[in-house]
Amino acid sequence: MTPALASIQLGRVQSGSFELHSLSDGFFGLDGGAMFGVVPRPLWEKTNPPDDRNRIRLALRPLLIIAGPNRVLVDTGIGDKWDSKGRDVYRIEKTDTLVASLARLRLTPEDMTHVVLTHLHFDHAGGATRFDSNGRPAPSFPNARYLVQRTEWEDATRPNRRSRAAYMPENFLPLEKAGLLELVDGTTEFLPGIELLHVGGHTRGLQLVRVVSVGATAIFWSDMIPTASHVATPYIMGYDLYPLVTMETKERLVSEASAGRWLCFLEHDPQANAGYLVPSGDRCRFEPVV
Repeated sequence: MTPALASIQLGRVQSGSFELHSLSDGFFGLDGGAMFGVVPRPLWEKTNPPDDRNRIRLALRPLLIIAGPNRVLVDTGIGDKWDSKGRDVYRIEKTDTLVASLARLRLTPEDMTHVVLTHLHFDHAGGATRFDSNGRPAPSFPNARYLVQRTEWEDATRPNRRSRAAYMPENFLPLEKAGLLELVDGTTEFLPGIELLHVGGHTRGLQLVRVVSVGATAIFWSDMIPTASHVATPYIMGYDLYPLVTMETKERLVSEASAGRWLCFLEHDPQANAGYLVPSGDRCRFEPVV
């Protein structure tokens, strides 16, 4: 363990002045072939067995960063605004909810000061809004600023025919209407020690979150490395709009993360929420935190 990380327990990491909590919004399923792109099924099904509809089980793990008075939520899960057809298609398993995860930390949605949306696909921004008492979508975190890359907002509000199905306007348009939206242009440190890394690849506006404190670094990989099986450079989702950007950026950041012993948070791995990238031959492998 990196010495600067004071403790790791039940998904919690205390790093200097930061406290990191891996949360849960349950599980869902996506097509295994789409999740692994050009990688043949005999390779990926060993670690990610599909069901009879070719869907693999994926976790929904937002990250909470506590930094002094700031409560920063990174992504919001898939949310609860689903009908029975949608729940069936995406095999949504509400074994846990984001609100319940926060409650176990004695926090409520109203306590959040910032919500970082790595991008606006439904499995990351679905919980950004909820149905109010009138059945209309409204911000789930009414006291928070929602941070989104400007390019992501542009593409989500004017999607093309390929990307349209992943963007559900009810998940993000109410944020603008409520005056809670803050658009970000590129990589920036929006709070001391907390960086938004604009990386693109999966979408034009994909951003990761990196936390740096007392010589220790943690990173939330979002959909650049959604599961431990996606660490290797060629393992890129078929959903990625710019796969070569993903490949080049992932190769660089994986090298930095391995050399710097960054603590890595995975959003969709069904087994592990955090760990380290360690050298293994000519590549790296994911070593979960026990």
